[in-house]
Amino acid sequence: MVGVADMVVSNDPTADLVTYSLGSCIGIALYDPVKKIGGLLHVMLPSSSINPAKASESPYMFVDTGVPRLFHAMYNLGAERARLIMKAAGGAQFLDAAGVFNIGGRNQKALLEILAQNSFPIHAQSFGGICSRTFRMSLDTGKVQITSPGTSTYSL
Repeated sequence: MVGVADMVVSNDPTADLVTYSLGSCIGIALYDPVKKIGGLLHVMLPSSSINPAKASESPYMFVDTGVPRLFHAMYNLGAERARLIMKAAGGAQFLDAAGVFNIGGRNQKALLEILAQNSFPIHAQSFGGICSRTFRMSLDTGKVQITSPGTSTYSL
């Protein structure tokens, strides 16, 4: 289980990685299908510049500090960049109906910008909306499933 502002990377093909309650947060799954190495990151906020001290003690909280760490952790287990598949979900307009803070949209924008800066594609995504999501990845297949309250499960 991956908590809020947390990351798990594994090369155990029998493992499933899951994170719950993605509202404005974003779940980012990275998978190497050859080595069956996967990682799941649950970020809360777009930029560590709002609180560098907090980013130092909790780097997975922020898109700009968590995403690079996810890639490096995958490489440390033997994943290769050319094979990596990224899928992401979340970024809902959650608990902010008026859109004053728009944390979900800002998280999405930060993720897409860091990927563009590094010429890395996002292969599937499910962003926005107004509900929370559960995000699960099987390390045997790389399949990602998303469940929202009151809806059926779907795959990315």
